[in-house]
Amino acid sequence: MTAPSYTPLTHRGVLAVGGADRVAFLQGLLTNDLAKAGPGRALYAGFLTAQGKFLHDLFVAELGERLLLDCESARRAELRVRLLPYRLRAKVDLAADDTLAVFALYEDGALAALGLPDEPGRAQPLGGGVVFVDPRLEAAGARAILPKDGTAALEAAGFKPAPIAAYERHRLTLGLAEGSRDLTVDKALILENGFDEFNGVDWQKGCYVGQEVTARMKYRALSKKRLLPVHLAGPVPAPGTPILLHPAGGGKPEEAGEMRSATDGIGLALLRLEAVEKAASNPNAALKAGETTIVPAPFPGPASHPAIR
Repeated sequence: MTAPSYTPLTHRGVLAVGGADRVAFLQGLLTNDLAKAGPGRALYAGFLTAQGKFLHDLFVAELGERLLLDCESARRAELRVRLLPYRLRAKVDLAADDTLAVFALYEDGALAALGLPDEPGRAQPLGGGVVFVDPRLEAAGARAILPKDGTAALEAAGFKPAPIAAYERHRLTLGLAEGSRDLTVDKALILENGFDEFNGVDWQKGCYVGQEVTARMKYRALSKKRLLPVHLAGPVPAPGTPILLHPAGGGKPEEAGEMRSATDGIGLALLRLEAVEKAASNPNAALKAGETTIVPAPFPGPASHPAIR
């Protein structure tokens, strides 16, 4: 039996939120219900503009008296600066913690090796840190926030090291976005990018920044686009490459979306659902990014639209 893999996610970093008011502070800012976070459960959430546009994606895990935010390392300082004005008189402190590192744990047997159930977000201590089932999708495996020398704990649990390319293929196959690489900052709408299907929004909690716009999109079914896993027949297009729908019989191509991350024949693309439906209903129509044919893959999470079932 092949051992499950671990990959250090050096592009992710940790921002620690401490203080007596840490839960209430984040509750009014993030898209998920922070009251549900705790030693046994981690969350996936977004931090938005007041207009409901994407700023940051976050994993929130509890360790001792702190909430650890797994965020983009290159944008961690910016996240802290954006959060600080909301602190007001709350008893909260926000500090980068470079003693901790983020790891992805995946492939067959990953959860069993950790003694974790197939339950998104289930968390437990490990090696002086915390490990949790990926809150978005149990098929994604687990994530860990550990001391930087925490690889010993992972290898003792039966994991083998794997390069970032292996993790990239894993997450792209599952349709999982990766921060600002796949969502345009101050422009992307989270319901077009999987946050609902991947457990990133709690519809029962109170207000948070951007809540009104997000709720309106949900209940009025306003989403017209969707970030989807796609197969590529041809060279890997650069992120941002326009995707066109070429109709059967040669008519004028129409705008269909644009590429996001991609590697080795698979990637993510933000596609208009109408274009996906048209391509699926006519085998002679084609979605193309330059010379590369784009074929939407079956959506791995709960489908919310016939075009992605």
